[in-house]
Amino acid sequence: METLTKTTAVKVNHLTNRTESPVRFSEVDSVGIIWHGHYIKFFEDGREAFGKQYNLGYLDVYKNKYFTPLVNINVDFKKTVKYGDSLIIETSFIDNPAAKIIFQYKIYRKSDNELVASGESTQVFINLDHELYISTPPFFEEWKKTQGL
Repeated sequence: METLTKTTAVKVNHLTNRTESPVRFSEVDSVGIIWHGHYIKFFEDGREAFGKQYNLGYLDVYKNKYFTPLVNINVDFKKTVKYGDSLIIETSFIDNPAAKIIFQYKIYRKSDNELVASGESTQVFINLDHELYISTPPFFEEWKKTQGL
């Protein structure tokens, strides 16, 4: 079941995607608020929407013979969110010279535009043999150029 319902583009000195996601019953705990572990899934939703918009999805990377596993992720929880709320997930690509992909996230409650969580993730490149690639892959350098980075 697809949870992403709407996507729009925003560009403010970096590449950003905003996508909307409803809070489903299966995502809340016994207290009626989103269980903390589901924020990682919302970040994933943001990365997928970003990838679709900017041609940097998991299949785009795989076509170039790489995987991009997560090596670090953090979440800062700000406010509670309940079942029935809708979220706006803002995912921003953070350009850097290293062979890694860094995203920053801001999650807003749609009804009042309140920041409910923020965070960051780091992915690295590995080849199809699961070996770490320490140089920036040529396809990624070309992708950054096409994005004006």
